[in-house]
Amino acid sequence: MAIKNKLLEVRLELGYKFAKDFAEFIGIHKDQYSRYENNKAQPTLAIAYKIAKKINKPIEYFIYDNEES
Repeated sequence: MAIKNKLLEVRLELGYKFAKDFAEFIGIHKDQYSRYENNKAQPTLAIAYKIAKKINKPIEYFIYDNEES
């Protein structure tokens, strides 16, 4: 299973031009957020939940199984 995320799409959808501003909004370090946004790392369940609460969407809105058709 290849878990991916759509954090870049979400960030731009919410009007955040810069990743550092969005990272600040969701309350995580900009370097860690960058790894998430570039799919070099995946957020823990706790971080994913925190992001979901901040953007008022379910976790499935920005995290998905890349192998699903």
